[in-house]
Amino acid sequence: MPFVILPDVTCDLNTDLRELFGLEDYVRGHVIIDGELDIAATLDWDMMSRDEFYKILGDKKRSVSTAPANTEEYYGIFSDYVERGIDIISISLSSSISATHRFASAARKQVLANHPDAKIACVDSYRMSGGFGVLVINALLMQKQGKSFDEIVDWLENNKRRVHQMGPIDDLMFIARRGRITMGKAIMGSFAGVKPMGDCNAEGYTTILGKAKGIKKAIDATAKYVAATIERPEEQYILISHTDREELACVLCERLAELVPVKKVLVSDVFMGCAPNIGPGMLGVYYLGKPITEDLAEEKETLARVLGK
Repeated sequence: MPFVILPDVTCDLNTDLRELFGLEDYVRGHVIIDGELDIAATLDWDMMSRDEFYKILGDKKRSVSTAPANTEEYYGIFSDYVERGIDIISISLSSSISATHRFASAARKQVLANHPDAKIACVDSYRMSGGFGVLVINALLMQKQGKSFDEIVDWLENNKRRVHQMGPIDDLMFIARRGRITMGKAIMGSFAGVKPMGDCNAEGYTTILGKAKGIKKAIDATAKYVAATIERPEEQYILISHTDREELACVLCERLAELVPVKKVLVSDVFMGCAPNIGPGMLGVYYLGKPITEDLAEEKETLARVLGK
């Protein structure tokens, strides 16, 4: 049976990358602006420009929130594929962060009740944004290589906790408004040029592992961290995702190319599905590396070493 790889909008793969790897479809979400305007979260700046969106997101007088496609919406999408004789590998934003995987799984159950011969796998990525995108890229590459439905699902389940991220956040005021740090720490950190840097834990939450002083040092440390933790770089496409930091993404891309012999470094925006929960000022690189360690113990040591601490 033919099958489709169907991620949700939080994989943050732009049009060029979707065309490059052959991603034909994805599940949209919802963005709610000022508690009233509900617009479709897509992987294009079709509803408003990137500049317009991030200006709203950075305005402390405005509110922006997200919601995933619900069970009914997933049911409609799954049913359409199944009725055309197409099996489905659904990949969702981490269940630690969102109800997306739960909604997809509930829709799967309903569809299979009516179509018991259909084959639908619902994979919890345990990642978001570029980390999720790396899994989707690899699944699409495997599909092009002729790997089977089951082989791809097994690979995703066995490798999702090998996806790392690293990079700085330079808008501490947004983090403070979301309640993640105090406003006092945000103000002091901003004056001092502090750039928090983190990796994903096993459940998909970004954990701060250290802090760099200044964006130049943060970018250099990011590239060195990738070089120290990546596995088989020559076989990989790695992905830089950014929230309105395109110039810095290009600088990081050049530094990575100097240190890490990968197939190619790819760059994409963080779109509406993830940006309200990340905020402006994030720059991250995502790749397959050593399995994430318990409590990120080894990762903390690695970052401390590359920061010279």
